[in-house]
Amino acid sequence: MTPDHDRSRSPGGRVPLPDLLRGHRLAAGLTQAELATRAGVGVRTVRDLERGRATRPQRTTVDLLADALGLTGPARQAFLAAARPAQTAAPHLPAGDSDAVAPHLPDATTAPRPAARHLPVTGSATTDSGTPIALPQPVPLLGRDRDVDEVAALLSEHPVVSLVGLAGVGKTALALSVAYAAAADHPAGVTGVLVGEGSDAADVLAASVAVLGVNRLADLPCRLGGRSALLLVDAVERAPGPVAEALRALVAAAPTLRVLVTGRRPVGLPGELVRPVAPLDVPPLGQEPADVAELARWPAATLFIARLAQARREPPTRAELPALAALVRRLGGLPLAIELMAARGRILDVTELLDRYGDRVLDLAGVRPGWEAADPAAGTVTLREAVATSYHLLAPAERAALRRLSAFRNRWSVELAEDLLADGGERRDAVPLLDRLRELGLLSVRGTGRLRFRLLDAVRDFATEQAAVEGELTGIRRRHAVVVAGLVRRTAPSLVGAELPAAVHLLDEATSDITAALAHAAEDDPATALLLAAALPRWWRLRGRDVSGRRWLRRLLADPRTADASPVLRAWALLGSARLAAEHGAGGVELPAARNALAIFQAAGDVTGELSARSVLCTLLSAAGTQGQAREQAEAALELATRHGRIRETAVAHQHLTWHDVRAADLAAARRRLATVDRLATQCGEPRLRLLARADLAEVTRLEGRYVDAVEQGRRVASALVELGEPGRWRQVFGTVGLALALDGRAAEALEVVAELRPARRVPGQRRPPGVEVLDPPGERRDVPPEEVVCALIEGHLALHRGDRELAVEWFSAAAESAGGGGERRDLVEALVGLAASTGDVAVLDRLDRACRATGIRLLPREEALLYALVARRERAGRGD
Repeated sequence: MTPDHDRSRSPGGRVPLPDLLRGHRLAAGLTQAELATRAGVGVRTVRDLERGRATRPQRTTVDLLADALGLTGPARQAFLAAARPAQTAAPHLPAGDSDAVAPHLPDATTAPRPAARHLPVTGSATTDSGTPIALPQPVPLLGRDRDVDEVAALLSEHPVVSLVGLAGVGKTALALSVAYAAAADHPAGVTGVLVGEGSDAADVLAASVAVLGVNRLADLPCRLGGRSALLLVDAVERAPGPVAEALRALVAAAPTLRVLVTGRRPVGLPGELVRPVAPLDVPPLGQEPADVAELARWPAATLFIARLAQARREPPTRAELPALAALVRRLGGLPLAIELMAARGRILDVTELLDRYGDRVLDLAGVRPGWEAADPAAGTVTLREAVATSYHLLAPAERAALRRLSAFRNRWSVELAEDLLADGGERRDAVPLLDRLRELGLLSVRGTGRLRFRLLDAVRDFATEQAAVEGELTGIRRRHAVVVAGLVRRTAPSLVGAELPAAVHLLDEATSDITAALAHAAEDDPATALLLAAALPRWWRLRGRDVSGRRWLRRLLADPRTADASPVLRAWALLGSARLAAEHGAGGVELPAARNALAIFQAAGDVTGELSARSVLCTLLSAAGTQGQAREQAEAALELATRHGRIRETAVAHQHLTWHDVRAADLAAARRRLATVDRLATQCGEPRLRLLARADLAEVTRLEGRYVDAVEQGRRVASALVELGEPGRWRQVFGTVGLALALDGRAAEALEVVAELRPARRVPGQRRPPGVEVLDPPGERRDVPPEEVVCALIEGHLALHRGDRELAVEWFSAAAESAGGGGERRDLVEALVGLAASTGDVAVLDRLDRACRATGIRLLPREEALLYALVARRERAGRGD
């Protein structure tokens, strides 16, 4: 089927655009929705064009539709001609605070047209230095001060500076501000021209020399007289070839002329300096704003708040602030998107905006100011169309690469891009591609670290849509999961030792990619998902994600599609699940899994795996109360690590054995062993292990009765653990601080610790270690968290110190009951000692004696002294003394 050329024609003899479009679409076998998706435009745009409601479509929209229909040669020329009725010249370049206000300026073409189709910008001003300016007054910009200064400085070094970027990113607004800021450096004047659709080089040149004050190019050098002038050329994407030809002639004729260009792509001149315009900065992920002032530190949020104020009278409420931060992040800081979204605040609050539009920002549409009211449909713009125009400037191979890169959810490196783009294992240099994407404003480059590249959110969403249209999405996501798994597995060994902070930071940066890779691979490629998850437990533990991380491991291990995975890989996954379970009091459930992992590592001769398994078993067996077995595992690990010269693992084994010295009430031996741990950790460059040894030393100091020293040591370590992560160890050492405070009678400080440790009692604004999870695994019994036992002990000691024995009995009984169900048996003994001191009940003493014999724990000298005094008092009371 072909377009019907016998239907009614326009007065010029051409087939009307609605008929041509409908005919070509039907000939291609496409629905309106399918054509819109393929072209990257809104389905409403296609519908309005076919119904004749949009009589002056944008040239870029027509080009996108022609590309999607596969039109070439005469058919394409006829299609483009049908879309270009007679138009009038634009009177001037309108002012605005961003391209979001005027993302596409009206065409400056006519048919028939006068000789100068590019009219100068009208209006005039004069700087203090006497420089004449024929440009609209700029409005204040948000977050662009540095950009203005940098671009103004570049104009002194380069004849042509091009501001490139997506429609709506703020190129025109920035150019106007730069022109005024740099006016003093251009005494011959500052002026500008607006490029229109279909212009030729003669028109651009004629308009340019006219606004510069001459009739012929040859007269321009005399007019400037060796002084510098600045010419702003806006919207060069409408006629890039003619603009390049005209500017080449201008720069050659007048060396003192400086040209500032705006467009979606560079002009392509020798000596041209391309300066991409990035979106506005957005609030970082994970940082909840406390108030509007804090949120307003980020230019994207400030712009949204300002535009929201135009839509409604009430400022954002405190409850709306998290949604506002999330919304501007989702909009990628793009001023056009922010303008369009804020306008909907007339009807919806910010939370409703996020819920309704957060997942479909590409569909945002609005009416462009400056278009004639007689044809409002021609003035509508969607974010999808704005991105599609830049996307279609890429070559087919570049588009395919962009679709692949859309799999990354956050920042990435050149190496990761090359891994993702590799075909059949063959890596290619990605630098030229990234430079091209940056040149078109599709790619953001921030910072100096390896992970400094990021697709703009709207670009990523659009490219993902195009990947789905091409049937590539599953394959791209599968490759992304493989690449992310490789990154994690390369980084995981550095989660110990001196490189720990850098490794944690790298994985923190990749958090959203790790999450996306796990989610997609778990459905489509579980073997890769297991490979990825098995390398993550140490990072999950450091970031307090023990509950969710363990869920992932258990889910993937239970998936029948991973049954054929390497036994050693499955062993690492089993061990990881057990390690994470210990963090939230569910270690007893994972004892069989840890033993199974140990057997697999031994059979495979994997020394590293065996040492890790024995270390995890030490923790699980101690928590289960089987201290003898725990000591056997620690001694076996010490022997194996010493035999193989593993310094770090030797230190870890000594750290485990420290607590068996404490069980035996040999605190001096525990101190010596911790000194050994500190020495070995220093020798192997393990600052984290040294920090954990100091945390254990604070507890030993408390048990010695040196409460002031224990508080001081514990607080120093706790602060360092907050920075490092380690929420589980943070809770332990903070509990040590609280107990030392309570035993020292410092009630107010001790109760602050209780409030900090108990999530249910936490008050707003209190500090918490980052990333702590407090969720129970569903369908699973979980022991009482150790911090609850510690809190009960703190309350009991405080009550006993102030003489409230009845309340002390309640707290110590609760602590003994909770500790009796699992966890550290030293807590049980301490609770029973406190209970005995509170009641003087012989039955409690008998229970304490049974607990000590069952666990092998010996009482500390101060505990024996307390109980001896209690027994002596009872004997004196019995004699009536």
